[in-house]
Amino acid sequence: MIVWINGTHGAGKTTTSKLVQELLPGARVLDAEKVGEVLMDITPGLPATENFQHWEPWRPLVVETARRVLEFTGGTLVMPMTVLVESYWREISGGLAEHGIPIRHFVLHADRATLRDRIQNDKVLGPSTFRFAYLEPYAEAARAWLHAEAEVVDTTHLTADQAAQQIADSVLDR
Repeated sequence: MIVWINGTHGAGKTTTSKLVQELLPGARVLDAEKVGEVLMDITPGLPATENFQHWEPWRPLVVETARRVLEFTGGTLVMPMTVLVESYWREISGGLAEHGIPIRHFVLHADRATLRDRIQNDKVLGPSTFRFAYLEPYAEAARAWLHAEAEVVDTTHLTADQAAQQIADSVLDR
């Protein structure tokens, strides 16, 4: 099974994913961003883009990487990754479904003021114009399709531990 943790940049996906992994027996974290980093390291570089998700190979490589890791290890993969383009999500989720891999899709949500505050005061990365730039695309995806597609965990007033527990409880209840 895959537990996909979606949400905008700064929502707490990485932190929450590590905590969810600790709560689910036999779980591992696979960050799909690492697949994008592999593509970014190709020399000479691939065509310029502001987001590696726009490169056609990224989506099938995420599917194939997850499939192969699960085939090798079994268990559960917890995958933190922002995916705000519906067709990209359909390609990834459809590819995983073709291999018979069940997906539990969660989105970490917080109100805009909370997200701005978290990004502005991030102790590790500091303020980030890249992360701020995704607030509106996230809000649009949330309205258009994302919140209807995923189990929404409103983290506005939750700690990462509480969000992780809510996700783990939901996964273990089914």
